Order: sequence, then C-alpha cells, then structure tokens
Amino acid sequence: MSADTAPLDGVLILDFTRVLSGPYCTMLLADMGARVIKIEQPGRGDDTRGWGPPFLNGESAYFLSINRNKESLTLDLKHADAGRVLDPLVRQADVLVENFRPGTLERLGLGYEPVARGQTGPRAAEPGYDAVIQAEAGLMSITGAADGPPFRLGVAIADIVSGMYATQGIAMALLARVRTGRGQRVDVGMLDATAALLTYQAGIYFATGVTPGRMGNRHPTIVPYETFQGSDGEFVVAVGNDEQWRRFCRIIGLAPLADDERFATNRARVSHYDELRPLLAERLRSRRRDESVRDLKAAGVPCGSVRDVAEVLEDPQLDARRMIETVDHVSAGAIRVLGVPVKLSDTPGAVRTAPPALGQHTDRILKEDAGLTESEIETLRSSKAI
Repeated sequence: MSADTAPLDGVLILDFTRVLSGPYCTMLLADMGARVIKIEQPGRGDDTRGWGPPFLNGESAYFLSINRNKESLTLDLKHADAGRVLDPLVRQADVLVENFRPGTLERLGLGYEPVARGQTGPRAAEPGYDAVIQAEAGLMSITGAADGPPFRLGVAIADIVSGMYATQGIAMALLARVRTGRGQRVDVGMLDATAALLTYQAGIYFATGVTPGRMGNRHPTIVPYETFQGSDGEFVVAVGNDEQWRRFCRIIGLAPLADDERFATNRARVSHYDELRPLLAERLRSRRRDESVRDLKAAGVPCGSVRDVAEVLEDPQLDARRMIETVDHVSAGAIRVLGVPVKLSDTPGAVRTAPPALGQHTDRILKEDAGLTESEIETLRSSKAI
C-alpha cells in the first residue's frame, strides 16, 4: 500500500522525540502516511538505539519496535549552524513533535509562541519517566495481589498511552486547521494521560471516598471476571451479565448456582464474592483449561487462555489481520515488526519502510528539503553539526 492513499499523505512531521512516548506517537502518524523526519544527535541518536540486548547486527530491538516508516536526520541542535538545516524544514513542516523538558525547545529557538498556554501546573518542569508515572498516577497501587506489593505493568503503559493521546491530539489539531486555517499547540502531560486511565477506579473513589486497592486479577464491580486455574493452566473468565452467568453455570456443571439468590445477579455475586469464588475455583480446577475455554466460547461466554508473548505473536489471527509484518532493514536485514492496528477501509495505513539506521537519510534531506549543496553539507559534517 502506497502512502498516497493514506489519510495523512502530504503531512510533514519534524520529530524531535526520543525514547518511547514521542517515537510511538510519530510512528502511529507515519503509519497513516505522514512523512516523519526523525532528528537525532550525531554519533549517538535516540537513547533507545543503545538499549539492549537484544541487538540485531548492532541495531537495538527496542528501537526497531517503535520507529518504522521514518527517516533519520542527524543534527546537533546546539551547534551554531543548526539553524541552516532547521529553518527551511520548520517552514515546510505541518507538525513539530518534541518530548524535551519544558523550555528546552524555547531555548533552542523552536518553541511555540504562546508557551504560557501549555505545560502548566506546579509540576510542569519535572521529567516524565514511565515507571515513575505508573507509580505516581496510581496504577501501581491497584496492580498486584491484595496482600502483596504494588506492581508495574509489563509494558510501559504510561509512555504508550501518552503517545496515543498525542497522536489523537495532533490528528484533531490537523482537522481543526482544515476548518479554521490556524495551527495550535497540542500539550499532553504523562501524568494527565495515565490518570485518565483510572476511569471506573476514579469513579469508585469519587462516589465513595474510598481509595481502591489491589485485587489481583478480579474486577471490583463484576463477578466472575478474573483468572481461574484449570488442571493444566490458567485462563480468564469475563462474565459480563446475568445471561452469561446462567450459561457459564450450565457449561461448568454448576447449574444450581445460576438461580441461587446469593449469586443470581451481578450485584449479589459481588456482595457474596467470598462464598462464590471457592465454589467456582474448585470446579474449574478439575477441568482442563482448553476444555473449559472451548466449551465456554461455544456457549458465548467470554473467556481466554493466559498466553505468553510467543503464543500471541504466532496466533494465526494476527497473521490474518497483517499485525506481523516483515521489512528489510539496511543493516539488520529482514526483521519482523508489529503491524498497523487501525484498519481503515478506504484510506488504510501501512508498514512501508523499516526503522532507519542512524543518519540514513541525512544527505538526501539536506539536499532535497533544506536546499543545501554538497559543499555546504560537507562543511556541516566537518564541523560536526551533522
């Protein structure tokens, strides 16, 4: 699929971001056809280029996972001649994305003019790191066993959701520009983005004044909606309504529980959880996991096996949905990357190119976009500006 059919075809994005939240945002935009020029420090590049192992022929698997469909331009932003490169690029760009500490881009002369309208609050100057934000946004306090310590999620969810919100904000700002003719600042704080995930947990606190705690894999307001142990492995049951509850009881051979007044409604099941859980656990432990999952799915009861990463990535469903793609990297060779999760019927995005090697597109961008000559480029290179 060529980018000329994608929704963001013709949009030029200057990407000053590094690590995860920003690169994830710009990757999502690039997937939808935007041209993303990733600006990196000469000789070093994005911090994640050094994160590992594993490495593939010297290329970090971490970096490769979040930088497809981009071009790499090396440039020392503090160099006296950086403006010779940036000025023409900024004039052409539709979007500039950065995740520096507040004020950094302003000191480089690239800040958005009405900066006072963004990056506000008493903690605005603090850097954002995923593990810290997961802790301070309350996620860790509700993750883990009730009698155990708090846990961080197995992926950098604070970084990823911040990148997703930034993508949404940029898309909305571009849409607004079509209508108004004006650009605007998109300001996404990691604490804001992660706190927004609290949803019903925040609702519980607002309604009761009681701080939600850790509950393991169970749900605070739906029962049964958690992990159970089969004779050969764990699986999740997600009974979302009372009709599913009746089917669930019939399939697992506990039909009398369906009409037991202690368990007949979800409200009752939540109230009598401590009585219900052992009954279900004992019964399900006597059945093979695959048997329970097969029979429950056939009856329309939501459930699924607890799978490891390898099992997920080898699932034929992902292959059928083009969620695993192979691209050729200039030094790592053929690599597999995740596909585009948003499927548009008429203007789809696509994985078009492999993540770039450091500075892979520098000379071409300087010639074709910045309008520099070979001699000017060599002068910048000899002065270590690029």
